Amino acid sequence: MQALKDSIEDYLHFIKVERQLSDNTLQSYKRDLVAYARHIHFEQQIMEFDNVMREHILLYLDSLRSVGKSSKTISRQISSIRSFHQFLLREKVTNQDPTVHLEMPKKELSLPKVLSIEEIDALLTAPSVEKPQGTRDIAILEMMYGSGMRISELIDLNLEDVHLTMGFVRVFGKGGKERIIPLGRSAIQACINYLEQARPQLLGDALKNDAFFITQRGKRFTRQGCWKIIKEHAATAGISKEITPHVLRHSFATHLIENGADLRAVQELLGHADISTTQIYTHVSKTRLSEVYKQFHPRA
Repeated sequence: MQALKDSIEDYLHFIKVERQLSDNTLQSYKRDLVAYARHIHFEQQIMEFDNVMREHILLYLDSLRSVGKSSKTISRQISSIRSFHQFLLREKVTNQDPTVHLEMPKKELSLPKVLSIEEIDALLTAPSVEKPQGTRDIAILEMMYGSGMRISELIDLNLEDVHLTMGFVRVFGKGGKERIIPLGRSAIQACINYLEQARPQLLGDALKNDAFFITQRGKRFTRQGCWKIIKEHAATAGISKEITPHVLRHSFATHLIENGADLRAVQELLGHADISTTQIYTHVSKTRLSEVYKQFHPRA
């Protein structure tokens, strides 16, 4: 197993240097490949990647299907395994690429979870401003819904990235790609309140920190810590829908498109490399319109 792990570490080092991937993306590759290596080693008794054949990979993929993994997850696994084996072949670690004729499963159209305008209003007013954490949490929620940024982008924000007087925030997305996102009045005011009233109290005697949003201990948030806050306020607001880390990002995009925003502009705001990724929100919008029609039209 160690020989398999060493090859994976070599690959991760290569893509980190060559492709400038984020830590989150690297960890995703690592999880996929370690799970793959463990299966072929312990379930199929393969000691070296050079001995892997197409049928071994198919058995691994079948094991994923048997435990209910989605076609999206399996497609991601195939992409990770294919890229990895291509690397091994280039580096002459193996003599053949067993992924050459692997086919991607058909994609399921999985619509993202979206909050209604009323649910957004309830969520944004859920935190109590009696404590500095509440003022901070309002700023977090307003920033996420007002900009559509990923939760990982939010926690990576530094003080120098947020320009409230000019009304924009600078975000570094996947692959370190920079984009500028305008902020609305609500998000700007919430951030001003946070910086003036809450952040100094939260920082306290802790060492100065460049992070824009900080925890009660004056530290930068983790992704899980920030997501936990969102879920807690959603529960307070009485929202019964499943809350994902991207729920405010999905709601931001869907509400823009519902109100007539240009698809290309939404793509730019979200930082999508391919507009086909953004088009999913047009499906969400049509689905919501259909629901409204069925609910309120007398002849539906």
